[in-house]
Amino acid sequence: QVQLVESGGGLVQAGGSLRLSCAASGRTFSTYAMGWFRQAPGKERELVTASSGSGGRTYYADPVKGRFTISRDNAKNTVYLQMASLKPEDTAVYYCAADNPSGDYTSSYYIHWGQGTQVTVSS
Repeated sequence: QVQLVESGGGLVQAGGSLRLSCAASGRTFSTYAMGWFRQAPGKERELVTASSGSGGRTYYADPVKGRFTISRDNAKNTVYLQMASLKPEDTAVYYCAADNPSGDYTSSYYIHWGQGTQVTVSS
């Protein structure tokens, strides 16, 4: 069973930066597709960014392109989400997810999910 633990959320002013971390258990982390999703109040969960199982491909949703960066440290079984130039509309609970067997790492068919971490961006 894979467990994911997110950290790094908090309150930040618009224009600021935050780095989220997601530590994963399990010996096959390097083979997993990893994704970061977010859900704002009253809205559906949406994919923010994802990394393919090999780590060779990445995807970014249009609203975060050029501002957010996904990276992974396979030696530490950790995936990161570096967020810069934050906007109030980035306010949401952010979730990391691991292992997408669907063949499409940008889909929502991830098996393992973290508990979420709150990111609040004040204007």
